[in-house]
This record gives sequence, structure tokens and C-alpha cells, in this order.
Amino acid sequence: MITIRRALLSVSDKAGIVDLARALAEHGTELVSTGGTAKALREVGLAVTEVSELTGFPEMLDGRVKTLHPKIFASLLHRRDLPDHLKQVAEAGIQPIDLVAVNLYPFEKVVGLGCKPETAIENIDIGGPSLLRAAAKNGRDVVVLSDPGQYPQAIADLKANRGRISRGLAQQLAAAVFARTAAYDAIIHRYLSRESEPAAGFPPVLLFRLDKVGELRYGENPHQPAALYREEDFRDAPGRLVDAEKIQGKELSFNNYLDLEAAYRLVREFDQEAAVIVKHNNPCGVALGTDIAVAFRRARACDPVSAFGGIVALNRPVTEEAAREITTGFVECVIAPEYAPAALKQFQKKPAIRVLRLNWGRPAAGGLDLRPVGGGFLAQEPDASLYSELKVAGRREPTAAQLEDLKFAYTVAKHVKSNAIVLVRDGQTIGIGAGQMSRVDSARIAVSKAREFGFEIKEAAVASDAFFPFPDALEVTAEAGATSVIHPGGSKKDAEVLAAAEKHGMVMIMAGQRHFRH
Repeated sequence: MITIRRALLSVSDKAGIVDLARALAEHGTELVSTGGTAKALREVGLAVTEVSELTGFPEMLDGRVKTLHPKIFASLLHRRDLPDHLKQVAEAGIQPIDLVAVNLYPFEKVVGLGCKPETAIENIDIGGPSLLRAAAKNGRDVVVLSDPGQYPQAIADLKANRGRISRGLAQQLAAAVFARTAAYDAIIHRYLSRESEPAAGFPPVLLFRLDKVGELRYGENPHQPAALYREEDFRDAPGRLVDAEKIQGKELSFNNYLDLEAAYRLVREFDQEAAVIVKHNNPCGVALGTDIAVAFRRARACDPVSAFGGIVALNRPVTEEAAREITTGFVECVIAPEYAPAALKQFQKKPAIRVLRLNWGRPAAGGLDLRPVGGGFLAQEPDASLYSELKVAGRREPTAAQLEDLKFAYTVAKHVKSNAIVLVRDGQTIGIGAGQMSRVDSARIAVSKAREFGFEIKEAAVASDAFFPFPDALEVTAEAGATSVIHPGGSKKDAEVLAAAEKHGMVMIMAGQRHFRH
């Protein structure tokens, strides 16, 4: 057990500090503090010794130097089990500090709200992390509280043990310190790296702060435990899925989050009312509409069988009519920027449906796309653009309607697992071939799906996420009735593919930019 005879309290966030100080004082603990915290404690009638009284040295440099003094750090760092350490501090007139409660300058909050660089610099805490680390290093004999959320447990332990705290709890709290200071430094590192505008390229070190949001229902399979973590950052990142509000429904699973991410990333690409239905990380129906209910009906019509148990994303507020359409079938989740009150009442009739609210804008620039591999991560720039150019290949120019469908189809193809072939008519997917090892197989699947659900393929637009290595996949769609095609080009056989398109009377557009999605 650690007897708490003297405690140093110095906090930016005053939440809970008075309760902690009172509990300590009730057990005879001497309270030592700095300016703002000392004032808050005195206002409730607690006796406090200022740090400057203890050190004999006033705060200086506009508060940059307060606790950075041997009389503070020796009182924390000396080992209570070494006679020589005890002798040295006794000769220097230094008494132990047994508990430290410190939280750091709110750097994340200040820069998150937007501030001048000089303001950000002044909110980089130096004394706070130093105190925390010193106390945590000596965590066998010093209790260190780095977050107000830890106070209730410390108070309970203090009361249960009559002014003492267990070494087991102290060591848990010490470990938490290094997570806190590492996360704090990571945020500062990212901010300063951004502000210094380094040369193009990938940084030599990537640091992230990930805070646990909570446990998930399960992972990819029920026997796999899983959890969700939130990346804490200073950037104003619009529409992060991790910040979505769940209005109703069961807890989300690992797979739910993956499918929600795929769905909302696609639907927010469109300016017009749009609906996306995703199953197993691939869109199985995407459509535009004159209103959001129409868009959903058209998206579901693409493949109503695959839509069963799917994830629905809408880029407009959900109306009662749209909610009624959605609830006629089985869906796992719905995500949209807003819901009409009548729509929410409609969803309440199906309480198992997870309904999420998330306001989003266009995908934010910057950041990295990270993928875990054994022992590390792959990093790449996000796939944030659609095409580098739209170049007509061959003799035929697209009509305005064809060009709109080709753009729509290529947008969808960007979000379909490779190899991807997408068939579109009038702003509606009518067949999607995804994730095949052969592009011609994807083409056959897209055509088969369209026919299965009664779509007329004649005059459809075709999009391929990558070049056609051979004419065969294009010929499958052309023979089914498609009359226009968009792909990035770049194959050694581009001329043969164009010749096949010309033979079948197809308009061909080269986009110049591939969209493999693995």
C-alpha cells in the first residue's frame, strides 16, 4: 500500500479535481498545487501549498516554468527502498510527493478549433508530461492520475484503505500515463509536420492516436472478438464513420462497419439524389432519382436478391416514403445525413434495423490510406479523383445522355472490387460484376445479372475499372446490347479493343486513370 501524505495537483481540466482534493484532505494529505488549480481549491475552502512556496522559486516565463525544479522531481523520483536516495533527499530538505494528478494543456482541442501557430505552440505542455512521466517511472511508490476519469477509482481505493492506495492500482495508473503522453506527442508531431510543409513523399515515421470507442458484437465471424477505435486528430475531417450517431438498432459488428464505410464513401460522390446498397463490401445497386425514395427503389431493383440483408446509404434526408420503401424488405443498416420524424417512426416498426445519422461532405483531402500486412502497414495516397481526362477514342462521339451514364458507371466502378464491370442505363446500375479473377467473367456476371432481373441492356453504358487486356470482356457486353464504354486504357491491346468497339458500333471513352480496389 502507498500512504498518501502529500499530493501535487495541477490540471487544465478541472473536472472532478475538487472531489479528489477533498477525499485526500479528509485523510490528512497535504495538497500542493499551481496557480489556477490552487485558486479553484481555495475557493471551496481547502488548504493548499503553492508549488512556488515549496521550491522557493516563482513561476516564470509566462508560466512556461512552474514545476520544473529539483525539489519537485526529486520528491517524485527518489526510490523509497534505497537508503542513499533517502539520505540525499533528506539532506536537501526534500519531502516525498506520493500522488500526482495532472492533465495536459488541451492541445488537441485548441488546434482542432483552428488557431494561429503561435497559439498552438503555447499549448504544448512541457511540465505536465514531465511530471506524469516522473511519477509513472516511480509508479511502485507514487500514484499518478493522468485523466479525470480515473479519480473515482482512486477515491474509492483511498477510502477503502484509509488514506492509502494499493500498489496494483498505482501500477495500472502508471502504465496509462505512457499511453497518454505517447498519444499527446503523436498529435503534436502530426500538427508540426503539417505546419512545416515537408517535401512531397511519405514521412519517415507515422504516429497515430487511437482511442477505444467500444466493443463490437463480433468480428468478421462470431468467434472473433472485435472492437472499434477512433483516430484522434486535429483536422476537421467531415463525415467520419466512427463519429456516426446510431439512432436505433442492435449493436454494430465488424462487417457492418466495413459495409457502411463502402456504402457512404460511394454515395457521397454524387451531387444528385442517390442511393447505394452494399453487400459484402461491394455495391449491388446504385441509382440516381428525382427524390431519395425513387433513388432507393431504382437501386434495389438492380439486384433485389443481393440487396436482402444489405447496407443502405442515402445522400439526402430520408423521407417517410423512403423509409417505408426500405422497410418493405430486410436491411441491416441505413446511413444518411438526416431523417424526417415520420421516417424515424417508420423505422421503429423494424427495431432490429440499425439507423445511423452522419453528416458528410466531399471526401477530405490529405491523409493516408493504410492497410495492415504481417508486421506492418502499407500506405498510399487515397484514391480521391475519378479520371485524368475524358478522351474520345474512335469515330463516334457520345451523346450528352451517354456521357452522363458513362461518368456515373465509372464512379460506381471505382468502388467495386476488381475486376469490375458495371452496366448502367439512365443513372441506374443494371448489372455489376465484381471481384473476379478474370475481367471477362465479371462481364458475363454483369450481363447475367441484368437479364436475371429483366433489364434491357440495349444502349447501356459499360464501365471497367481497368483497361481491357483483351477484347473478349468488351465483346460480351457489346453482344448483349451495350453501346458505350469507358475504361482507363493503357493496355498493349488497346488498338484491338478499340477495333472491337468500332465493329460493334460502340462509343469508347478513355479515362486515363485506373481504379483497382483490392
